[in-house]
Amino acid sequence: MVSIGKVEVAFFGSLAVLILGFFTGLYYRRVDHILRTGWMIFYISILYLASSRVSKPEGVLGALLSPFLNRRILAVTAVFLAVHASLVNVPFTNIDLFNVKMKNVDIISHSLGGLVMWLMITEILMNLKPSLERRVLLKYSFGILLFVGIGWEVVEWIGSHFTEGILHETVLNKTRDVVMEQLGALFGLWMVSWKGFPFRLP
Repeated sequence: MVSIGKVEVAFFGSLAVLILGFFTGLYYRRVDHILRTGWMIFYISILYLASSRVSKPEGVLGALLSPFLNRRILAVTAVFLAVHASLVNVPFTNIDLFNVKMKNVDIISHSLGGLVMWLMITEILMNLKPSLERRVLLKYSFGILLFVGIGWEVVEWIGSHFTEGILHETVLNKTRDVVMEQLGALFGLWMVSWKGFPFRLP
């Protein structure tokens, strides 16, 4: 009998939630959710297959691809995508918590998104520069995440000028989003430092 590890449980459980979301989108004819869950299912499925069949290239390319071939990071990513998709459209319903019913619930997506992004950034940095000291590695990883987070909020602000309110947020709200991403990264630091998951720091 083949034993199924926690990584596989997290991955396939999240995949099942996304598939439920996809059929929910079909039932309620929500094209946006069909497309959203569709690309998420495709993305994590392709990476899951690639993680066991594709060898990591040498050099810079291998470093850049390393988080996408790490099945443990993929499991965390799958959980994030399943949670986010479920907040945007709760399975078996037509309820949008993320944009309509409970707009503050986006702190969950931002914290999980920050966690995933930090794990990816840190994995890439460790593979690009294996000689980096832990302190320097953390400084770079949190700094890059902060830059990406602020950049995303700027893009959202620009996009708000072309939408009908869905992206309109206050400066305080945008600041909170960036802070939540950093808190998610701090949780990631706890994961890798104390649990050794999904990798260990040098």
